[in-house]
Amino acid sequence: MANGRVVQTADRTIGSRQLAALLPAEVLARPGYRALADAVRTLILDGRVALHVRLPAERELAEAVGASRATVTGAYDLLRESGYVRSRRGSGTWTELPDGHRPVGAHTLVGAGGYSADGEPGIDLAIAAMGAPEGSLADAVAWAAPRLPELARSPGYHPFGLPDLRTAIAERFTRRGLATRPEQILVTAGAQQAFALVVSLLCRPGDRVMTENPTYANALDALRHARLRTGSIAVSDAGWDLEIAESSLRQTVPRLAYVIPDFHNPTGVLMPDEQRLRLLAATRRTGTWLVVDETIADIALDVPAPAPTASLAPRGGADHVVTIGSLSKTHWGGLRVGWIRATAKMITELTAVRVANDMTGSVLDQLVALPLLEGLERSLPGRLEQLREQRAALVASLERHTPEWSWQLPPGGLSLWVDLGEPVSSALSERAAEAGVYIGRGARFGVDPGTFEHRLRIPYTLPADRLDEGVRRLAAAFHDGVPLPSAVERPYWVA
Repeated sequence: MANGRVVQTADRTIGSRQLAALLPAEVLARPGYRALADAVRTLILDGRVALHVRLPAERELAEAVGASRATVTGAYDLLRESGYVRSRRGSGTWTELPDGHRPVGAHTLVGAGGYSADGEPGIDLAIAAMGAPEGSLADAVAWAAPRLPELARSPGYHPFGLPDLRTAIAERFTRRGLATRPEQILVTAGAQQAFALVVSLLCRPGDRVMTENPTYANALDALRHARLRTGSIAVSDAGWDLEIAESSLRQTVPRLAYVIPDFHNPTGVLMPDEQRLRLLAATRRTGTWLVVDETIADIALDVPAPAPTASLAPRGGADHVVTIGSLSKTHWGGLRVGWIRATAKMITELTAVRVANDMTGSVLDQLVALPLLEGLERSLPGRLEQLREQRAALVASLERHTPEWSWQLPPGGLSLWVDLGEPVSSALSERAAEAGVYIGRGARFGVDPGTFEHRLRIPYTLPADRLDEGVRRLAAAFHDGVPLPSAVERPYWVA
């Protein structure tokens, strides 16, 4: 199914091509049986392949991944031995979990309502987003209600988006320094759909793309699902290594590069203007489409909000830049409204792709979004102050409960990228889930399997008391008398 969602079908079966599309490019390039087993295990633990789903037959999966049947047989044997699948003669092979384990990834989209093994309420630290701001959403719904009947007289299909909302988005880009016309805007059902549409239009299986490492986990899922070859731009607590990025662009000439320069997810760092100029120039020289994700650009806590990256390009020098954004971080993830800003020609082409997928977006969501977007400058300061307070509360909790962990305080964004000091992130995430804390392990944000095992992304989007309780439970799991297994000490994940 679609990226980032639990793979579940009506007959509880995942096809060979469907499973192959979820596997990392490195595994598909050299599908050894241990690497294949490790990748399938990760998909199960991350919740991207649901439990009790029948896996493809060995011969079918071997053909889909370009491996021998013996390779797939060996991988399935390892998964059975470690408790991640079970097999019955004549019935097939089904996903499972070893005793005492539970998935820690995509299932946490509904984790906030869950409970730990001892019945305590669950704490969702996997989602870096806040609830809707008090009052604003209700006011927007009240504003939209009397206007809906007039729109309801039409069939309701607006593939490009409601004209008034496209105008409002274009005007906001213009106010931020990037002159934009409404015909340069496509309204989407969130930024994730926006990115998936761009990838679908611009890329074909096997194309080279570049992305930051680490980066937004769901974007990586989209690239893997499209079966693209992924190169990386290293991002550390100190920022981007643009010298290596420029060299990689020259050598590989990727079709597309995806970046989050504004309070990067997950590190929170902000790309300086001089580096943005270098990236704009380098991608233009190589003919690479530059996709800029501005989803978090407005969450500026300690510095002024940055101007759009495309606005820094010389006149006529940003036609290769595609900018995406949404209201999910500034307002509410449940309001599925995002956008793409590009040339008018590309917007028309993207809309054709969109129509083939879902025809049009929700008129009601877009109507509600209009007053929210137009009132953003008035409502945002209070939202940012709340985040500053919660960030301070999270820092205080970490200093109190886990003084051995380290992090850099980001100038904006929604989370801390915490260094645990040892490569135990996946094991800690599993143990924390048993205590009712759901969190994104570092490896979910890495381009290469097994990287960032010493990191956790911890959002400060919950109230202070819930953050403190979440950190307390994390600390208890970390300091448990039973040592956490180190990912580095295990060459894969089974003997």
